[in-house]
Amino acid sequence: MTQQEQAPSERTRVRRLPGKARYDEPTIHQILDEARLCHVAGIVGGSAMALPTLHAREGNIVYLHGSQSNAVMKSVVLAGEAYVTVTLYDGLRLARSAFESSIAYRSVALFGPANEVTDFNEKSRVLEMFVDAILPGRASEVRPMNEREVNLTMVVAVEIAEASAKISAGPTEDFPEDLDLPIWSGTVPAELRFTTPIESQNGAMLTGEIPVPPSVRQLLDEQ
Repeated sequence: MTQQEQAPSERTRVRRLPGKARYDEPTIHQILDEARLCHVAGIVGGSAMALPTLHAREGNIVYLHGSQSNAVMKSVVLAGEAYVTVTLYDGLRLARSAFESSIAYRSVALFGPANEVTDFNEKSRVLEMFVDAILPGRASEVRPMNEREVNLTMVVAVEIAEASAKISAGPTEDFPEDLDLPIWSGTVPAELRFTTPIESQNGAMLTGEIPVPPSVRQLLDEQ
């Protein structure tokens, strides 16, 4: 997505409440990177289907991963193009009327050419990047994927050719005639938080013998 391609296309132009739209690359990238998962859409057996899955961005490429047998992922590769969305839920925006009440959110919708990553070395590299994209530092703490595991996993690279972001934030927007109504209005922020880690009870090592790894400690310290 070059500077010239940031103008919205007919597929990415935000038509309802266009004042909430953002088309700049930094905003789009920031939302993509913060989102914990995405949804990718495809046509399977003549019906539209959407799949929640993990994603990781590297430059102008969004990588998706799933099972080699996943019908939606296979349909995206067959079509040669993907439609991907992410949404960050930031809370409630409670107006004095039901009509003006809404949620606070940040979202991105993107279209782009989609290709399966088939080179074994590149695929292995991307899958390791996935691990650190979900939890920074975790890739160096776990057993690397073996050849069988890499081959069982499908990785799809989607170029961000067209994209738009939509951000709903700030004070509620009441109708002027509602401003004097004795009804509470305001925002209720929401956030994703990680809590106390729960150690697995399986394996040869006894509970408590292995310390919480640096990646998890860092995750908790950042909150």
